[in-house]
Amino acid sequence: MTIQDLIGTYSISGSNQDESPELTYKGILTLSLDKNNRIIAHWVINNTQEQKGYGFFKDNILVINFNYKGENNKTFKGVAVYRCITKDVLDGFWSEKHGNPLYLGTEHCLRTESMERLN
Repeated sequence: MTIQDLIGTYSISGSNQDESPELTYKGILTLSLDKNNRIIAHWVINNTQEQKGYGFFKDNILVINFNYKGENNKTFKGVAVYRCITKDVLDGFWSEKHGNPLYLGTEHCLRTESMERLN
């Protein structure tokens, strides 16, 4: 798999960085490339929260450093790591700098035009 194979739009579902294993959000992740072949990521979570990030890809692992504006216009930062199961299915986890250090968030991505199913 190459970095170009990952470009596109994915439907996402995930859980927050807390003790609950339940899925707590849904959204859209769009991946594109900059002029240096670095990943540009743009999330829209629950139709309201926008997040952006930059990342890199090696050995079917995608790593994205992300940030977003939260309450009181405060910037939150973190990192998301995805195992690229196929070019259409990404399985990941994430952590924010000020999140609960005892837990990781999870995120599952399915390319929107894919016919594959998430487990």
